[in-house]
Amino acid sequence: MRFDTVIRHATVVTASDSFTSDIGIKDGRIVALALGLTEADEVIDATGLLALPGGIDSHVHLDQPSGDGIVMADDFASGTRSAAIGGNSTVLAFCMQEKGQTLREALKVYHAKAENKCHVDVAFHLVITDPTPEVLGQELPALVEDGYTSLKVFMTYEGLRLRDDEILATLDTARRTGALVMVHCENEDAIRYLIGRHEEEGKFAPKFHASTRPIAAEREATHRALSLAEIVDVPIVIVHVSNREAMEEIRRARQRGQKIAGETCPQYLILTADDLDQEALEGAKFVCSPPPRDKASQDACWEGLEQGVFDLFSSDHCPFRFDDAEGKLNEKGKRHFRWIPNGIPGVGTRLPILFSEGVRKGRIDLNQFVALTATNHAKLYGLYPRKGTIAIGADADIALWNPEKRVTLSNDLLQHGADYTPYEGLEVEGWPVRLLVQGRTVMQDGALAGADQPQGHYLPRGKSALVRPAA
Repeated sequence: MRFDTVIRHATVVTASDSFTSDIGIKDGRIVALALGLTEADEVIDATGLLALPGGIDSHVHLDQPSGDGIVMADDFASGTRSAAIGGNSTVLAFCMQEKGQTLREALKVYHAKAENKCHVDVAFHLVITDPTPEVLGQELPALVEDGYTSLKVFMTYEGLRLRDDEILATLDTARRTGALVMVHCENEDAIRYLIGRHEEEGKFAPKFHASTRPIAAEREATHRALSLAEIVDVPIVIVHVSNREAMEEIRRARQRGQKIAGETCPQYLILTADDLDQEALEGAKFVCSPPPRDKASQDACWEGLEQGVFDLFSSDHCPFRFDDAEGKLNEKGKRHFRWIPNGIPGVGTRLPILFSEGVRKGRIDLNQFVALTATNHAKLYGLYPRKGTIAIGADADIALWNPEKRVTLSNDLLQHGADYTPYEGLEVEGWPVRLLVQGRTVMQDGALAGADQPQGHYLPRGKSALVRPAA
């Protein structure tokens, strides 16, 4: 067989194995794993490099409505560009239903936003904000069959959050249809009460965002979400866990026999609440929800990654420009932390941070890295074995890594739409130097290849490996 591309002398790493092999690619798929492959239109010498499955970032916000006068910094073009720079071959973005909108209307809007703009492959999670009987009884079951097999609900943010009975109804629909539900766990009533107290005391600076969203508010909501899922008997994903207390709720639910997946993010390993306490509103750069915590919480999140409490390591990329009237420093945000847009950029830094701080420092091994950043995402969200592994028949989504390359993170490197990175100046060891998506080189040496013609594909998905057939 003559191949389109052969990657030679690679150290191939999957979630279970590491081995030396050449990789033969034809028609966008991996068709051979063997030594001595030579006949190809293109031969890539990967001597000294690691061949990893392209990263799958399953928690990414792009071109999403964010409130009056606020504009998200990344559209699908810039967001997927940064994803490619950071070694990701697939992103799962959110399609947010607005109040009064049908899910199909929302999907039409988001497909139009993404069409012909994506440098990597993309799929959509549905965000349910208006769970009417028509949405849950008619639209959602049909859309699950069409390949939109995951959805998200919020327990915080006025206008987005669902009441407990609405969450139960959504979970019950998920159980009957085989969809997987992601839950943002924070107690909105507690947060609103604490905001009121802070306002009475004249506390408006960015650092008070963190103290109005304490660990207890996340822990309580996590326990409640797990209890609601237990009542309905349906698996869920607890996203962006920031601390030990919420993590232990997941551990205990598993011990009770619940099917649960947990996720954490780079901000909870690298940042702390102290980063919000800076002069001249610099702390606004680090405002996200849940907020970064403290060193003990960082240690707990590392423990969760090492011990398998967390299945997923995602970015929760939610970018806004800092020095911008439509971003962090909008006029109301300058005066009060509650109007600072929640979210930070991170799709381009997710993989290098975990590789450097996790693999190179001996906290996790390479196989765990692949599982946490690609394979588990593919399995949980219905993309495996097409995505998330290097195997015959899988898409040729391959990131070639130089494990020893040292890079100091800076905003210019990441090529996203934000005007800052919260990880400015952090030195990382290990860097993706080339990325193939369905056999095409999309990124090489920090620059896009074929940037004028984005060729990412939309991905309909199967059902999650976590979902059990409805009784």
